[in-house]
Amino acid sequence: MNRAWTLFKAHPYISNILGYTALFASADLIQQSVLGRNPVAVSATEGSGGIVWHQTARVATVGLCFHANFNYHWLRGLERMLPGGGVKAVMRKVVLDQLIAAPVTISAFYIGLSLLENKDDPLEDWRQNFWTSYRAGVVYWSTMQAVNFAFVPPVARTAFVGGIALTFTIFLCHLRQQHRD
Repeated sequence: MNRAWTLFKAHPYISNILGYTALFASADLIQQSVLGRNPVAVSATEGSGGIVWHQTARVATVGLCFHANFNYHWLRGLERMLPGGGVKAVMRKVVLDQLIAAPVTISAFYIGLSLLENKDDPLEDWRQNFWTSYRAGVVYWSTMQAVNFAFVPPVARTAFVGGIALTFTIFLCHLRQQHRD
C-alpha cells in the first residue's frame, strides 16, 4: 500500500485523472447492470449481459475529457484560495463548490453526452434533468465535500471525489435513462 501511495503522490495528476475516469465509467456500467434498461430501448450495440458499451464509452469520455480535469484543477484552486481544513474554510469551500462547480459539472454531464450522441437538441436532457440533479446534488455533495475538505489530503481529493461521484453518477445515468424509456 505504501508503494501505491508513493506512486500516487509522485504522479497526482495522472493518478487522479485515471482513477476518476475509471470510477465515472463504472457508474454507467453499474446503472446498466443493476438498475436495468428497458429491453425495447436497448440498441444493436448491446454486448453481453445487456450492456451498451458505446454508452459507457461516452460516459468515460465525458469523465476523462471534462469531469476529471475540471475537478482536479477546481479542487486545487479551492485549496489555494481557502487553505486548510478548519470549519470556516471547509464551509466556504462547500458553498463555492455548490454555487459554481455543481451547475458546471451537471451541465457538462448532460450536454456532453448529448453532443457525443449527436442529438438534434443537445440541451434537451439538460432541461429535463438539471434541477432535479442539482437539488439532489446539493444535499449529497455538500455532505461529501465537507468530508473531503476536512479529512482528505489535497493530493487525493480528486480521486476521493471520483469515488463519491460513483454513486451520484449512477443517479445521473439512471435519471437520464428514465426520460428515454
